[in-house]
Formats: sequence, C-alpha cells, structure tokens
Amino acid sequence: MTSKHADGTLSAENGNYVLRFERQLRHPADQVWEALTEPDALKHWFPQVVDGDMSLGGKLRFSFPEGGDYESLPVFEGQVLEYDPPRLLEYSWGPDTLRWELVPDGEGCLLIFTDTISEQGKAARDGAGWHVCLEALAASLDGTAPPPKERWQQVHTEYVASFGPTAATMGPPSPEAG
Repeated sequence: MTSKHADGTLSAENGNYVLRFERQLRHPADQVWEALTEPDALKHWFPQVVDGDMSLGGKLRFSFPEGGDYESLPVFEGQVLEYDPPRLLEYSWGPDTLRWELVPDGEGCLLIFTDTISEQGKAARDGAGWHVCLEALAASLDGTAPPPKERWQQVHTEYVASFGPTAATMGPPSPEAG
C-alpha cells in the first residue's frame, strides 16, 4: 500500500515532537506483529538491523547493514518499553521512542505508528524516512516490490512543505559521519 502524499502529521507534546502515521493494512494483526518483531521480517523494511530481546524490558541494538551506504554510522541502543502482542509495541530507538499499535479491522488491521523525537529540525527528514519504511512494510506484507530509493526525496519535499522550515533543518545522515 503506497500513500501517494505525505500523510504523516507532526505535533508538539510535552516538550517533544510526535510524528504520527496511520496505515490500513490488508493483513491481520498477528501477521503484521511478526513483521514488526521478527528479525527476518524486519530486514525487509526497517532501516536498521535489530538485534536483541523483543520482550518487555528487553535490550535492543540497532546497526546499519554491512555493505550498505550507512554501515559506518554508529550503533545505538534501545529498550522495549511496552509489549502486548499482537497489539502494542513500544521501544526506545536511540533518543527516539517508536510506538506501534495494531487495531484489528475486518480481515486486516489499522497500524498507528508514532515516533517521538526531541529535535524539531529532523521532523521532515524522519517523517519522509518513516513514510517510505511504512510503504516498504506494506510491500513486504503484500509480497510486492519495495519503494525505489528515490522515494525518500519525493516525499521529503512534501514533508518539508507540510511541517515547515523549522522542521527541516537536519538532512539525511552523511555516510561519512561515522
């Protein structure tokens, strides 16, 4: 399922900023849950390799795939904060908090995803990134091709326009940054 336009929202909450996405998926919550938690499924759509214990309180480690453009960037840690299969998963992702909620809806489910960030300047960058990741998740579930690499640039322009210039002061990480 491809969302043709930037449909993520940005709000300010308790001194942080929250990116929010909703995606109607044609797959039941238990199947989507596997895509959110199983390493073999995550590698098809999540931007990093996830290692660790995907259970309440579990420690997680996030790194970039070997041989990829960003493999030299630093590894960072996280921890599972909420875990209620197949309904709710929340974990820290470096300085961010990612929250995945699945609401059964007929034969499919509604995915509500939020990324709580502290720096407004990266909202457009991260909004575009998660937009594309969620498209890749849907494609993986559907067994279709993921979005092309240039998809990020296409939706990033829309997120900059939607969120404004103060939400677009940080661009994509440089592979040389690591």
